[in-house]
Amino acid sequence: MKNYIFIIITFLSTQIFSQETYSNLISKAENLIEEDKKDLALDYYTKAFNLHKDSINSFDLYDAAELSNEVNQATQCFDFLEKLVKKNSKPFPGWYFILDKDSRIKFKNLLKDNRWLNLVETSNKISKKFYDSIQLTNDEFFRTKKSSNVDINDKEKLYKSLRNSSSYLSKKEQNYSIFFPINDTLKSSYFIHLPKNYNPNKKYTMLIFLHGAVNYNELRTFSTDDNLKGWNRFYTKYANKHDVILVFPQADKNYNWLTSDKGFYMIPEIIRQIKSTINVDDNKVFLTGHSNGASGSFNYLVKQPTSFAGFYGFNTQPIVRTGGTFVQNILNRSYINFSTDLDYYFPPQANDDLTALMQSLNIDYKDYRYNGYPHWFPEFNGSEAAYKILFDDLMNRKRNPFPKKLIWETDDVKYGKVDWIEITKLDTISTKKEWQKNYNFKITKWLEYDNNDSLQIKDVDKMAFNFPRKSGLIKAIYSKNRFDIETSSVKSFRLYISPEMINLSKKLKIYANNKLIYNQKVDYNSFFMKENFNKNIDKEQVWINSIDFEL
Repeated sequence: MKNYIFIIITFLSTQIFSQETYSNLISKAENLIEEDKKDLALDYYTKAFNLHKDSINSFDLYDAAELSNEVNQATQCFDFLEKLVKKNSKPFPGWYFILDKDSRIKFKNLLKDNRWLNLVETSNKISKKFYDSIQLTNDEFFRTKKSSNVDINDKEKLYKSLRNSSSYLSKKEQNYSIFFPINDTLKSSYFIHLPKNYNPNKKYTMLIFLHGAVNYNELRTFSTDDNLKGWNRFYTKYANKHDVILVFPQADKNYNWLTSDKGFYMIPEIIRQIKSTINVDDNKVFLTGHSNGASGSFNYLVKQPTSFAGFYGFNTQPIVRTGGTFVQNILNRSYINFSTDLDYYFPPQANDDLTALMQSLNIDYKDYRYNGYPHWFPEFNGSEAAYKILFDDLMNRKRNPFPKKLIWETDDVKYGKVDWIEITKLDTISTKKEWQKNYNFKITKWLEYDNNDSLQIKDVDKMAFNFPRKSGLIKAIYSKNRFDIETSSVKSFRLYISPEMINLSKKLKIYANNKLIYNQKVDYNSFFMKENFNKNIDKEQVWINSIDFEL
């Protein structure tokens, strides 16, 4: 009779727990940990795993293993870890957790245990197969037809060949995780999503997305299609609709697009790599991002915009942290910001003042405000309207590779180039001209969360932009084989030449600060053409030569 009652009680308790979802059981476990009821929390983890085997998340298994280790339940800990190694779920397969450096810290008391050594051995074997598989797809992705450009001796034919080069092949996959070495020991990756029926004979628009929270992200040697989900779901939806290539790079606190120049080279290099094997429309490459990623998009706009047709950002803090924020540089391109009124990252008043400044300078800049949304706007379905605006603009916008007029300011000649003009040396000792101004505005209100996670308005007294170094500015226009250049605090500059801009059969006149400094013909330079093309792989902006000037 007692056995019968025990069976009934066990059955009823199982039924009660089985009625709870996996997420509810995990949530209860996490709450119990906060209440310092760790043994009971382990029970809920175990029940969640036993009752919902198809729902098990690798992160939850890892958390349960860590908790087991904390309460000295080594057998249970290894049970969870062994289940973890067998999982191949995304974004992190189980073996990744075992080999991750943090695991050697969290499970340091187990490192000499044979069971741990076996887990490491198994993880190494699985990871090798995993990376070998990625290497095969990388090899296939970068496979192209042999280029004939190197065999062309005639300079004009070489130019035409570069402009029309087509060494592209079909691709076996739609999604690729691409290895991206940072240096000899450090590696990252980026994820690329191609249109479903990618045709190597057709040019495609490309949109690169920069993620946020760079200080809290780690470089990963592989990327998964999780990039296409969650907060990025609307990028995927509209990119698929319009046959747009999507690219998702990985950054961390040291190598990124915002806080340090060490990683700023990554995006131009990724573009170059992709263009070497995918038929990208050079005049339709765009950059977007959220939070730190949106600020990164803004940074490329102000510091290195040549490769891009337009820029976008969700919840942008529009500032260059590695130098001056020279807003006049935005005259060369465009920016669309999607802001919210409950954003702690950059306040509504500041966005309004920035928009007013941009309009006063006739800059192609727009800010779309969405009320009632916090900083994590892309998480909400209400953000879809913003993505429609973004893709409508993207489909109708095109880069002019040879604009008649350029203006460029920099405090670092590493970022001295825009399109066909480049500042190669600054003269910061000289007095700058009256028309070289630092445009700025004051911010007096900022939004901030208090200890109760309540958003408060805080009084501040700060300028929007910093200008830590002296800068130089150059303005240039061309028409009918004549260039007119004006400079302020510039010692030397370089002019890039294209037959799409001038008539090579006639003399080229170049005036700098109202003085004639060049009056002769320009010819093709084969070595320069090849070198410059290989550096940028831009079939629209093929420079045939460059001319340097010292002022």
